[in-house]
Amino acid sequence: MRKTRGREPRLCFVSSSGGHWEQLQKLKPLADMYQGFFVTEKTQFDALLGKYFMFQTDLKDKLMPLKMLWNSIYTLYIWIKERPDFVITTGTMIAYPFYLLAVLFHKKFVFIETFGRANMPTVAGKKMEKHTDLFIVQWETQKKFYKKAIYGGCLY
Repeated sequence: MRKTRGREPRLCFVSSSGGHWEQLQKLKPLADMYQGFFVTEKTQFDALLGKYFMFQTDLKDKLMPLKMLWNSIYTLYIWIKERPDFVITTGTMIAYPFYLLAVLFHKKFVFIETFGRANMPTVAGKKMEKHTDLFIVQWETQKKFYKKAIYGGCLY
């Protein structure tokens, strides 16, 4: 990666908790090489790499719209403070505000489709593929669901 405006590029790694987070953490060596920071959901489990923590969101949660509103405001705060050049995500809901800001500010957006979906696409993948600069799948079989997908192998 080349320097951006005289500084090392800033990498934002964002994903929901659970398996998405487990996969994203495998990119820590990349975060260490550049100025990388991690964003995930606040859960009862310690997320040692996390620098910023969002509310957990679930479509079935009655408070989801309010949580997404708060997460969006918090995303804006993180964006202004960190000024990322790249957003890298394995999904899902908490990544969406970062995705929108990456598109709005013409920053590089990398989506890594989850390992857990070998035979079907994800909603997040389908929605975000359009504006990705790099769309990576972890299964060869996932390529048939996405026009821009490249097979990158397994993060595990």
